Amino acid sequence: MTKLTIDGIETEVEAGATILQAAESVGVEIPRFCYHERLQIAGNCRMCLVEVEKSPKPVASCAMPVAEGMVVRTTTPAVQKARKGVMEFLLINHPLDCPICDQGGECDLQDQAMAYGFDRSRYAEGKRAVKDKDFGPLIKTWMTRCIHCTRCIRFMTEVAGVPELGATSRGENMEVTTYVEKALSSELSGNIIDLCPVGALTSRPYAFLARPWELRKTDSIDVHDAVGAAIRIDARGGAVMRVLPRTNDDVNEEWLGDKSRFANDGLKRQRLDRPYLREGGRLRPAGWGEVFAAIASRLKGLPGSAIAAIAGDLADCESMTALKDLMGRLGSANLDCRQDGAKIDAAVRAGYLFNPTIAGIEQADALLLVGTDPRREAPLLNARIRKGWVRNGLPIAVIGPNANLTYGVQDLGNDSGVLAEIAAGRHPFAAVLKNAQRPMLVIGQGALTRPDGAAVLAMARQAALSLGVVKDGWNGFGMLHYAAGRVGGLDLGFLPGPGGRDVAGIQDAARAGEIKVVWLLGADELDMGGFGDAFVIYQGHHGDHGAHRADVVLPGAAYTEKNATYVNTEGRVQRTRMAVTPPGEAREDWKIVRALSETLDQALPYDTIEQLRERMKAVNPVFGAADRIDPAAWGAFGAAGAVAPGGFESPIANYYMTDPISRASKTMAECTAVFVRGQEGKTGTHG
Repeated sequence: MTKLTIDGIETEVEAGATILQAAESVGVEIPRFCYHERLQIAGNCRMCLVEVEKSPKPVASCAMPVAEGMVVRTTTPAVQKARKGVMEFLLINHPLDCPICDQGGECDLQDQAMAYGFDRSRYAEGKRAVKDKDFGPLIKTWMTRCIHCTRCIRFMTEVAGVPELGATSRGENMEVTTYVEKALSSELSGNIIDLCPVGALTSRPYAFLARPWELRKTDSIDVHDAVGAAIRIDARGGAVMRVLPRTNDDVNEEWLGDKSRFANDGLKRQRLDRPYLREGGRLRPAGWGEVFAAIASRLKGLPGSAIAAIAGDLADCESMTALKDLMGRLGSANLDCRQDGAKIDAAVRAGYLFNPTIAGIEQADALLLVGTDPRREAPLLNARIRKGWVRNGLPIAVIGPNANLTYGVQDLGNDSGVLAEIAAGRHPFAAVLKNAQRPMLVIGQGALTRPDGAAVLAMARQAALSLGVVKDGWNGFGMLHYAAGRVGGLDLGFLPGPGGRDVAGIQDAARAGEIKVVWLLGADELDMGGFGDAFVIYQGHHGDHGAHRADVVLPGAAYTEKNATYVNTEGRVQRTRMAVTPPGEAREDWKIVRALSETLDQALPYDTIEQLRERMKAVNPVFGAADRIDPAAWGAFGAAGAVAPGGFESPIANYYMTDPISRASKTMAECTAVFVRGQEGKTGTHG
């Protein structure tokens, strides 16, 4: 530890800390533009100048490490003069167009100009103009405003791992650019909007829609993947205007994936805002009483074996609990939350969780990825893996399709036989895992959706045990999910009961006429032609695949429109908050199930969300504590058996369209055209 004095306050900080970090630890604010605590130090804006005793001139506090006995002053006349000078230089070429700038009201330059700048300019010459760049459908540029802080360059290079931004020329001719004009191809590119301290980089979809003081802000969590990133939903009236990340060091730090940030315009399109009933081959609007009566008529006299329910990727825990209870009262054991058919064994919780935790990735010293493409399935988790690779030299090997994961990997090929060799200790990378102190093995859904997925899972468990991935004080076995509702469904046991059928069995029985009624709770990622002549009830918020097949449509609420519980891939119980009300006659999903249960004379025993959450706790105690991870007990899972040769495929081909919300988004459609279809037919290109 190093002792120093800052503005008369004695403090002690870790050796190697900078003056700026030491000042923050004692509550002394130092202005800055280029410095960011999660990026490497650049030291090029000079706004953070301070006086250090015995130093002949002011020093940049962001780049100067502390020294024993150092005396720092941050508010002397010399410091104030230096800051005013820096601010005046920054504003020489800045266009000063705050009234029409999207960053107005949230601009670091604007705020610090008020605190440290002059009230007039001494610069009379013409200002510099810089041509705007085309960074794609997500980032709007106004490069004349750029102050060359290089935050965007450092983020894209260091965190995103896609070094497409850089600086050309020098002096007043310097420009931040992509060298060759192209769209930024990272799934994390939207974060440079938050990082930009001026209005040079802003959100293209949000441009000129609202000012920050007009918006109602609601803390929530994201459900476009299974990471559960902390977000803030900004709404005006009944519309979600934008989604921004909140800081949560255990999950997403302060970053957010582009789909989670920009797909919110899909919340306005193709919405189900009233019940529908199919008549004469076409869906027509109907009243709640009418559709409930139609469902009751279909269910009347049916045995439980002729009824089934499938929960989709965005289903919340409250609605799954209510639907499971209703199915139980109807005598049905045909339930499943694994609409992709993944052979997940829910008997042991540690067998389907990301046990090392997302933050724990930084502690790992060897990593094997099996049947997963984390860049598409969980970009924020992929950024954590890259962080470990950059900072700790984390050795990473991949069994699966070749993909650009933004970090160096050892490609072991795409064949299940490689996993068998590693499990048996015959492969060279087995020694790397065995000799590591904290090795990790991450298995993705692409390895589990094969017909022999249960055997692959058992083999991965065997490898984890034999190579020390699971040991006292460390569980490095992680299953990476991509569906926000999956872990919650597994925790609640939304799975086939005794004698019940899974998704494939439900569809086979429906085609054979054995299952007469199928309830789809937001389940859209299915072959809708596989239900034969069954009566299909679709409950969801978008007119997607399920609604097109349905005989009855029950309009539900999206994640921004309800107070709901989700469990992320590491087993963390999290809750969304209602930011806007559901449109039209749409209702929260659990309330729909509860209301229908009365029509069916099977009234569920809860009338409030608090009572329903007590029921969830009774089903599984993990729902008793939000935002906490309790280590799960290890046990036997999977089904030992023969593993067929062949490779694994990631379940996500298009990152930008994975659910009804993103498929309805115009912005995501533009991203698909640029980043997915624009790459088709090109060799050696991934992303």
